[in-house]
Amino acid sequence: MKTGETPLIAVVGATASGKTAVAVALAECLNGEIISADAVAVYRYLNIGAAKPDAHERARATFHLVDVADPDEDFSLSDFERLANPIIAEIRRRGKTPILAGGTGLYVRGLTATLSVPAVAPNEALRASLREQGAEALYDRLQTVDPASAAKILPGDVKRMIRALEVYETTGQAMSSFHTPEGIRGVPKPNTVIFGLDRERAGLYRRIEDRVDVMIGGSLEAEVRDLLARGYHANLKSMQSLGYRHVLRYVSGEQTLAEAVDDMKRDTRRFAKRQLSWFRADAQVQWIPVTETDSAEAVAEVLTDALRKTGST
Repeated sequence: MKTGETPLIAVVGATASGKTAVAVALAECLNGEIISADAVAVYRYLNIGAAKPDAHERARATFHLVDVADPDEDFSLSDFERLANPIIAEIRRRGKTPILAGGTGLYVRGLTATLSVPAVAPNEALRASLREQGAEALYDRLQTVDPASAAKILPGDVKRMIRALEVYETTGQAMSSFHTPEGIRGVPKPNTVIFGLDRERAGLYRRIEDRVDVMIGGSLEAEVRDLLARGYHANLKSMQSLGYRHVLRYVSGEQTLAEAVDDMKRDTRRFAKRQLSWFRADAQVQWIPVTETDSAEAVAEVLTDALRKTGST
């Protein structure tokens, strides 16, 4: 795979599979820097629920694309690519190895493959026309033409509804059709290697439940209350992320804390299954079995050895 350019190494997998720890150890092995591919970690002030790298991990490796947007910004794939590509180029220019680590499949795919997703430029006239129809009419229309997107957008989120309808009206295709492994499979980019951390399902679920307990014990509730005090309302895309939407139900009195925690664990397990389905549909991913006794350093050594054997380093 040697092309004279340092390869982009990606470490992917389900939430709580140990991607960050392995990426840190790999960065130390390969003189690398880490680009976070996490759709929640991009937001400032969302720390505990996003499971951002801790102080020890940040002391061991340089991280990019953490804390680059405010919680009320509608950060998208195009924003991620716009920021990430120059960072990767700069890391390579300095003779280091760019390491992509995270579980947001769309972000990973955007950097490791050339996508066929059409670039739909903003159409202000169309947007104004849609805005005049009102939130209820927009939601009804979206449910008709793109029910998958409608299921993920709150009925009052006019901005996201307009964007989904703008894509549909411009391309004739539902925006959700581009956000599936099949819809945006793309053409693999040269000089990229993707490793998937393959944990046994029961062990992964235990790690998920333990992580949720740590988040709750680590003042996730206080973090959510702080976000609300800063003026970030519950309907924001960022605030509807895993963990945050669950704690919001508790602080609003909709659920007890125990109910919110149970739902958070259940929904995180379901999210992990969706992540695995996404990455398993990608033929580029080389799956590495990881057991509970494997340290991040041991896994990083396995990945480094695999790279050397394929001539990628």
